[in-house]
Amino acid sequence: MAKIKKLNSMRLLDAQSIRYEVHLYDKSIRDARQVADAVGVDADEVFKTLVAAAPAAKKPVLVMLPANTTLNLKRLAKAAGAKKMALAAHAEAETLTGLQVGGISALALRQNKWTIYLDRRAEALDNIVISAGQRGVQLRLETGALIAMLGCKLVDVADA
Repeated sequence: MAKIKKLNSMRLLDAQSIRYEVHLYDKSIRDARQVADAVGVDADEVFKTLVAAAPAAKKPVLVMLPANTTLNLKRLAKAAGAKKMALAAHAEAETLTGLQVGGISALALRQNKWTIYLDRRAEALDNIVISAGQRGVQLRLETGALIAMLGCKLVDVADA
């Protein structure tokens, strides 16, 4: 297995004494379901991170949901107290986060005080797999620890 340099997300977890496993995969893969296959984890355990915003919002939000689901924008808008929400286009998401699509991570953006919505399906999982903040690197960690550290708002926003 290739050696990966320590990323800021890993340093953050180390500082909080949160255990994690690193899963590497071909960084050309950008689809979360394909990432799940590449790292040998069920797609319902791998959570993708999307960037969304209300038209009048000053700051977008991050939404984490299982790889094998799609985002229900109406339910996200309701959860966010907005009339309407829209997904950021790939280029816009990269500009807003400073991270590449396929490597957008709530852990890597923690210092920027993003509002983070996590689909409720995560509550049923002991562990969750999320991006480490770089394409080709996923982290598996305890779901409860992630929720507590990031202050995630649990919402029902994923459609099968």
